[in-house]
Amino acid sequence: VCPCSVQETMMDHALRTISYIADIGNIVVLMARRRMPRSASQDCIETTPGAQEGKKQYKMICHVFESEDAQLIAQSIGQAFSVAYQEFLRANGINPEDLSQKEYSDIINTQEMYNDDLIHFSNSENCKELQLEKQKGEILGVVIVESGWGSILPTVILANMMNGGPAARSGKLSIGDQIMSINGTSLVGLPLATCQGIIKGLKNQTQVKLNIVSCPPVTTVLIKRPDLKYQLGFSVQNGIICSLMRGGIAERGGVRVGHRIIEINGQSVVATAHEKIVQALSNSVGEIHMKTMPAAMFRLLTGQETPLYI
Repeated sequence: VCPCSVQETMMDHALRTISYIADIGNIVVLMARRRMPRSASQDCIETTPGAQEGKKQYKMICHVFESEDAQLIAQSIGQAFSVAYQEFLRANGINPEDLSQKEYSDIINTQEMYNDDLIHFSNSENCKELQLEKQKGEILGVVIVESGWGSILPTVILANMMNGGPAARSGKLSIGDQIMSINGTSLVGLPLATCQGIIKGLKNQTQVKLNIVSCPPVTTVLIKRPDLKYQLGFSVQNGIICSLMRGGIAERGGVRVGHRIIEINGQSVVATAHEKIVQALSNSVGEIHMKTMPAAMFRLLTGQETPLYI
């Protein structure tokens, strides 16, 4: 990354740290994970589950560039990923020439889209309009997290409820429920901080109307990989899905960025080392079944983070 006026590098990112790249008109959006120095401020830092002092800590950096060559820039970065994948294939004894782009596209086109959300959203019994009663000045008593990039409707998920709080007292809500709207205000597509602000603004109200979709806290993923030569199309760091290739077999299978992998093909990987998770995924063919949940929810449910109720 360098300024247009001076050809001097301000910041560089290794290809493996790139989580997202897109071009929108003359705009290029690039997101990358960057390791934080130990002495840096701890604000807005993403830590791995169970992270302790001395372990690697990261933050997400988002660059927004304006250029007439936005599409070309995005395509160039995509080409770099393609070259890196070809090197990966060679390192694993696979000739990249044996796998054409058309062949991969044909595989994609024959696969049905699998999304756990579709199962729940298509059932009208799971879509509910609720009314909660609370005291004036009382917080709702919830913790919400993002549903994760790759979900059919990006919104917030109920991750925790305060014992004795209005949400828990109602008996109408469950961990994993996706909140569509509050008092007629849609939360779909809004940033997490904005959704939190809307909930905090309910403090002086005595009635709250919620539209929710009842969902389990764990998301089911089904990836269909006919051969090892086909890339899965997502990357994992310490059990957390940190990037996803658009249009790949993983996206079609319901993989979501920001989710913690709980289970692979019926085997728990909660306490499994990063290298073994990568190995298990790399060597899997056929139908790959996974269970995941938002990483922030996982840390709350396992006591790695203290809930901050709003």
